[in-house]
Formats: sequence, structure tokens, C-alpha cells
Amino acid sequence: MSALEIPYVYTPREDTGLTNAKLGIWLFLASEVMLFGALFSTYIVLRVGAPVWPRGASILNVPLATLNTVILISSSVTMVMAWAELARGQFKRHKLYLALTILLSFGFLIVKYVEYSTKFHHHLFPSKSTFLAIYFTLTGLHGLHVLGGIVVNTYFLGPGAKMWKTEPQRFMGRIEVAGLYWHFVDLVWIFLFPVLYLL
Repeated sequence: MSALEIPYVYTPREDTGLTNAKLGIWLFLASEVMLFGALFSTYIVLRVGAPVWPRGASILNVPLATLNTVILISSSVTMVMAWAELARGQFKRHKLYLALTILLSFGFLIVKYVEYSTKFHHHLFPSKSTFLAIYFTLTGLHGLHVLGGIVVNTYFLGPGAKMWKTEPQRFMGRIEVAGLYWHFVDLVWIFLFPVLYLL
């Protein structure tokens, strides 16, 4: 090991109280909070400054968004269960819950695709209004984060799962970190849903 390489730590470090992976994901999520925070702040400034602002429910499909909210909350539960089954040493059950998380993630994207295609069919594009520009920017960026979560979870379901046999504690840490990311993605939607669709 070279002097520049940071070793993987299974137990919390004395200086931070975290493993390297957990410290890394919290720093990454802090940068994500700043990104979405800037976008939400922009939304607030534009909405407050606009003489007339459309109500989201008059343009957007609230029932589909509600379905997507249920899907994402359910996927958070299955992600927690995937990690909990690993903690119990139940690898097959872990894989089942992780696969359910991935399926629910695809379900979210399919519903979002239906919603987008309906908007485009009715000629509602980002260039049509400031509200639609914000809507497509925020939900599109969130969709890319969902896609990123699918890629990571699919890797851990497939080739990355080999680590369970050689380094189970490290693999469990990776699933925990993937879960933290996934909960962040869900939390962003919990804010997006009322702000765009209901207010």
C-alpha cells in the first residue's frame, strides 16, 4: 500500500467517528444538498417575483405524482430491508429486497416517462413558461439521480455481490452507503412533490 492510499476502515475512525465510505457519502450528499438547495432557492425567488404564477395542480398530473411518491417511499423501505437482511446474514433475502428496490426505481421512471410524454403531446415544453422550465429542470435532475441509484444498486445485485463472500462487512458498508444515497433521492422527491404539484 502506498503512502497516498487511504485504507478501508471497517470500524469508525477515531478522528471522525465514521468509516471512510460513510464520511465520503456524507460529503457527497452535502454537495447534493447545495445543488438542490440552489435550485429550490431559484424557484422561490422566481415564484415570489412573478406577478402571476400557475398552480401546479392545474398543469401537472397530481395522481401520477402521488403514485410516484408511494413508489419511492416503498423503495426506501425495501432498501432498508436489503441492508437489514445483510445484517442478519440472509444474503438471498437481501438480494430479493435489493431487486425490489431496483424494480420500484424503474417503476418511478416509467411513471415519470408517461407524465413527460403527456406534457410533450400537449406541447408543454420547458420553453413554454418559467414554471415548466423549473418543473422539467428539477424533476429531470431528480430522475438522473434515480437512474444513478439504479446503476449502483444493479452493480451490487450483480458483479459487486461477489464481495459478500470475501469481505462481508465491507459489502454491508457499501450497501449502507448506497442506502444513504437512495434515501437522499427519496427525500428530494418528498420536497419536490408538494412544492411543484400542490402549492
